[in-house]
Amino acid sequence: MKGPARGAAVFAAVAVLLSPAMARADEAELEALREAIATGRERVSGYERKERGLLETLEALEESAGLLAEAEVDARRALADARTELAAVQAEEKTLGRDLARTRGALSARAVSLYKAGELGPVRLLFSASSLREFLARSRALRRLLDHDRVMLDRQREQAVALASARERNVAAAADRDGAIGDLDARSKELRAERGARKTLLASVRGDRERERAALIELERAARALEEKLASLRSRGPRGSFAALRGQLPPPVEAPILRPFGLEVDHEFGTETFHKGIDYRVQRGATVRAVAEGSVRFAGRFRGYGNLVIVDHGDDYFTVSAHLGEIAVEVGDALDPGAIVGTAGDTGSLRGPVLYFEVRRGAEAQDPSGWLAGGGGG
Repeated sequence: MKGPARGAAVFAAVAVLLSPAMARADEAELEALREAIATGRERVSGYERKERGLLETLEALEESAGLLAEAEVDARRALADARTELAAVQAEEKTLGRDLARTRGALSARAVSLYKAGELGPVRLLFSASSLREFLARSRALRRLLDHDRVMLDRQREQAVALASARERNVAAAADRDGAIGDLDARSKELRAERGARKTLLASVRGDRERERAALIELERAARALEEKLASLRSRGPRGSFAALRGQLPPPVEAPILRPFGLEVDHEFGTETFHKGIDYRVQRGATVRAVAEGSVRFAGRFRGYGNLVIVDHGDDYFTVSAHLGEIAVEVGDALDPGAIVGTAGDTGSLRGPVLYFEVRRGAEAQDPSGWLAGGGGG
């Protein structure tokens, strides 16, 4: 076996070897998605029965939505790969079909030539030679002609086998494409459902005085947990360099400020809270950057703040960026000023897409507007 036929056989063998492993991986990913969605649904039900907190429920829905968003990206990539493979196989089938048609045309012309020559044509050609030398020359020519005929017949058989294999792979590739379209539709539908559940959850809080009060209490607890996290960190960066940048730092994102630093009074509930950072009103996907040189000390989910990054700038100074859509750094990464830490989003946010930004020295919250050039507005 050689040429296209051997390539088809190798392709089939690899597909047989890989398909069980791929199927197991896909099934494992689907099972993880099912479990995440089930957890989210369970916590929504618990929240409706007042057995679960808002932030815990929101966290579960965002986790499942995040997994589904990743699965949707994978499904889009798989669909693109399936379409590329289908186009390649279709092009190969077309080329093989043309090659086979040419070979068959040549064999047909040769058959017509042999028919016209008759059964005794080669014999007459040999014995009409005028000398032994001419006889031998004609014999060699006939042998080459027979070899050529045999090569063309072998080529026809190989091309026919390769074309049949290409047609089978064409059918399989078309099935893969259709399956990828189905997977993408399913993931997109599930993602819309999770995002819809999140929107419904947040809408249920607004206008419900009891739930709004409970949400405020949960947010205060989350703020204390963040304080404890920051207090537990010991600065590892250079001393003195960050303090010299007061009033000169660029904003972490190009966006207007939604909520400033400082005391907030809720006249409806008669409560006072201290907002220890600033909120930027952002567009989802906007780039969030490090405001100064530093190293990443935390990068992950934090209840009440969604995706959160803490950067250590040395001398016990830290900056916090929260409610990120995606995190682009890992713990231990050394960051230059302006390095991308992630994208803006609404994870953990009850107010839609915002970027929450803090400047801390140890446990003490600093007013970011005093550190950022122009007060920090984008």
